[in-house]
Amino acid sequence: MQTNLVQQFANTPEGQEAESILRACVHCGFCTATCPTYQELNDERDGPRGRIYLMKMFLEGEEITEKTRDHLDRCLTCRSCETTCPSGVQYGRLVDISRGLIEKEVPREPKDKWMRWGLARVLPNRQLFGLLLRMGQVFRPVLPEKLRTKVPPRKSASPWPAASHNRVVLALAGCVQPSATPNTNAAAARVLDKLGITMVEAPEAGCCGAVNYHLSEHEKGLERMRQNIDAWWPAIEAGAEAIIMTASGCGAMVQDYGHLLKDDPVYAAKAKKVSELCTDLGAFLLKQDLEKLKLNQSPGKVAFHCPCTLQHAMKQSGVVEQVLAKAGVELAQTRDKHLCCGSAGTYSVLQPELSQKLLDNKLKALTVDNPDRIVTANIGCQMHLETKSPVQVNHWIELLDQ
Repeated sequence: MQTNLVQQFANTPEGQEAESILRACVHCGFCTATCPTYQELNDERDGPRGRIYLMKMFLEGEEITEKTRDHLDRCLTCRSCETTCPSGVQYGRLVDISRGLIEKEVPREPKDKWMRWGLARVLPNRQLFGLLLRMGQVFRPVLPEKLRTKVPPRKSASPWPAASHNRVVLALAGCVQPSATPNTNAAAARVLDKLGITMVEAPEAGCCGAVNYHLSEHEKGLERMRQNIDAWWPAIEAGAEAIIMTASGCGAMVQDYGHLLKDDPVYAAKAKKVSELCTDLGAFLLKQDLEKLKLNQSPGKVAFHCPCTLQHAMKQSGVVEQVLAKAGVELAQTRDKHLCCGSAGTYSVLQPELSQKLLDNKLKALTVDNPDRIVTANIGCQMHLETKSPVQVNHWIELLDQ
């Protein structure tokens, strides 16, 4: 694609990166075939190719309007288009860059602005989110049905193993997961303990930075990344062999720390090391001897929902299914595995109507084989699916913890 960026952007690192991504696009349109929003809306501007043109126009100095931004807002950033693209266009990076620049150029309506500001303050704050969630759970029985479905029932965690092993891995507690699904990391720690591996969380590590960064608060997102690197670094220096991700949404962000902080003179080398150590739980387990994890009793037929962040961002499609199959889990057949469930971080809050349509589509695709339960690999997907799922929804590691 031929480009002619205006000087305002052409002389900046982000502008130069965006231009490089734009030039890789060959207009083929293969991406539209796997884009959830294009499939639903049938509008070129709501597909990757059309959005690329809109972003190109903006970077070349043409007028940008609220309508143009709406088309970018409707993008899930699921990155299914990246998996399909024969030219390797890094669409997710292009959207993040363009959204951040457009946010400075086109003011939002006060309601929209405050909604995004609130999400960026509440979700990454583990203590505040936990407090608000507990309040919602207390009053859940009397809440209106539409709101009640958004509040998950209170869950408890299994005990963490007391044993200590020579092999040590780090884990990220994150921001939402400790209070919404506290058993996820506990179950992972117990499973790894059976394999002679100790999993530890760094108390000072918090939100991975994804919420702020994807809401165009790039500097705040980078600040959270630096805090996590500082929190993990003593354990990394002590020999931790991996940073295990039990939430693929966080994994997709942490694996990019090295790229996003490559120009930071203090953190570039450390960020690169963190990204190298970052691995999804399924990918890590697949390299271990899984004989000890074989189930004594069947959990029934299980449908696995592979989050977009796991299959398109982390490129781990099919990995968890292999782990589950080796453990003796009967996997149900599903359809349209490449399509997003509609959670997409804050998308289900900011784009509720479209998100619900995608959720309905996904649940139909996951239940075609009448599974006894659905499992997934990301906290956002898990909470979103269980709002309407006809069967129980869990993190897949809980199956192996039985």
